[in-house]
Amino acid sequence: MSHDPHERVRTAGEKAIVLAEALPYIREFTGKTVVIKYGGHAMDDPKLADLFATDVVLMRLVGMNPVVVHGGGPQISELMRRLGKEPEFVDGRRVTDAETVDIVRMTLVGKVNREIVASVNRHGSYAVGLSGEDAAMIRVDQRDPRLGFVGDVREINPTIVTRMLREELIPVIATVGVDDDGHAYNVNADTVAGAMAEALDAEKLVYLTDVEGVYGDWPDESSLISRIDVSGMERLIADGKVSEGMIPKLESCVSALKQGVRSAHILDGRLPHALLLEFFTREGVGTMVRP
Repeated sequence: MSHDPHERVRTAGEKAIVLAEALPYIREFTGKTVVIKYGGHAMDDPKLADLFATDVVLMRLVGMNPVVVHGGGPQISELMRRLGKEPEFVDGRRVTDAETVDIVRMTLVGKVNREIVASVNRHGSYAVGLSGEDAAMIRVDQRDPRLGFVGDVREINPTIVTRMLREELIPVIATVGVDDDGHAYNVNADTVAGAMAEALDAEKLVYLTDVEGVYGDWPDESSLISRIDVSGMERLIADGKVSEGMIPKLESCVSALKQGVRSAHILDGRLPHALLLEFFTREGVGTMVRP
């Protein structure tokens, strides 16, 4: 801590300005639901994971309703290898036989979900872990017989989530879906986040990624787009200007915005406090997508 009183006054003044700037945004978002797709480096790095947890709790404390949706692809692959099973992919999707779907459940529900819940609850007893199997929240249809138990979202039943939000809790959702016969399916977390935002009539849909945002001409980092609308996003996808891994996120953004979600955000999860910077400062970070 500085012993210079002028330096301390300057620092305190800068903090006060930041807080004053945040106030109108806090007022605007009080009572609003925000769906956050959490993954990538932000989830793997313990320091960033802790900052994410503090951000989510702060959002809850100022009256917002955060809902966290997560996958865990790298963690699934790691456990598969430890169990002597080599991951296999077709068109970027994991081939998921009956044994693999059990590994998916063990990883997402038994490990990753519990770690996120524990991390959030270190800063306040708000987080509750859920799976898409709970109360048949994420109903799916089989995507492709070649992929086995990989599902496409058919319907989101948000009843259990809205009940938790009324109790001022933070739902943390593992993206395992279920079909009409009760079989578990692996589901793309980006797609689930978008569908969940639609079902909850969310104010915002947020994707934490490992890049700064959406690029107009991937991989040229100087082509970062700070704001774009749905038609501009559709053109980018159609022109093949975005990376393969970004396509499910952008398609989910487009669908959610067309269904009434007010805005979508692609943020760099490697940036400390990315959520707070986007929501509570004038400049924001990453890419904002509007209808």
